[in-house]
Amino acid sequence: MAREIEHTHLPIRGINIHVAQVGKGELGTVVFLHGFPEIWYSWRHQMLAVAAAGYRAIAPDCRGYGLSDQPPEHEEASWDDLVADVLAILDTFSIPKAFLVAKDFGAIPAYEFALRHPGRTRGVACLGVFFNPAPISFDDMPEGFYIRRWREPGRAEADFGRYDVRRVVRTIYVLFSGAENPIAKEGQEFMDLADLSTPLPEWFTEEDLDAYAKLYERSGFRYPLQMPYRSLHKIPNRMDAKFQVPVFMVIGEEDYAFKLPGFKTAMRSGVMETFAPDLKIACIPEGSHFMQEQLPEQVNELLLGFLKDHPVAAA
Repeated sequence: MAREIEHTHLPIRGINIHVAQVGKGELGTVVFLHGFPEIWYSWRHQMLAVAAAGYRAIAPDCRGYGLSDQPPEHEEASWDDLVADVLAILDTFSIPKAFLVAKDFGAIPAYEFALRHPGRTRGVACLGVFFNPAPISFDDMPEGFYIRRWREPGRAEADFGRYDVRRVVRTIYVLFSGAENPIAKEGQEFMDLADLSTPLPEWFTEEDLDAYAKLYERSGFRYPLQMPYRSLHKIPNRMDAKFQVPVFMVIGEEDYAFKLPGFKTAMRSGVMETFAPDLKIACIPEGSHFMQEQLPEQVNELLLGFLKDHPVAAA
């Protein structure tokens, strides 16, 4: 973990949000939004790269994740909260406009923020997740598909609870780094799909696993299961969306999510251009779901190219 990355907690809308940051920001600010099972740490390579290029990098732990506070148990998880948290972070730091870089479920509040607050957004770059104007149904996927399992209250809790947190995070990283959708068979749970004999991805070290496990030991999985898995049906309906800012998508062709319902069609049909007139798409043939950790140099080059294509003078 780079020593130059600084850490702070911001009182945001009633809870403390942990923020990692680095860089002076001569060329502007980049806010990184993580997915599951990630935390701020998943952006470590990109944070250092954009900071070295003259930007300020800010990576919060989403509420309920990592070192950020847990929302109250009675409080329903809301995508609006994630959008409002980003706005509050910018306001707290007096940042007028920022680039947003996101992946996995972090793409949803990133896109929504850009639509609601185009005047505060210089551009949006998302890894692996296209803009979807309405909630996606996963009902056509097999019963053993992880999203169908994890949206059932108590199902994942019972499955994960059989093992320590480190084993759970390890299994998820092993399975989600593959090119195929992880599907459990009848009578089998998700955690049964990999064991300790299955090696970690070569780009994911035991030290990396320790960093994730340490923070999940603190946060647990209560809120991460609510957001995103039990909130996917509440994604805002945006059939009339029209982005006023540049949008950049980076697709890993070995990302299992590329095979989810509608993903490949959306990428290749050109439908995203109807929502994002200023759209650029790049593909990394060997990129997995965790391409920013797997292939940081390639991802950094693409992201820096996007940032440099939209300098302050043109913002």
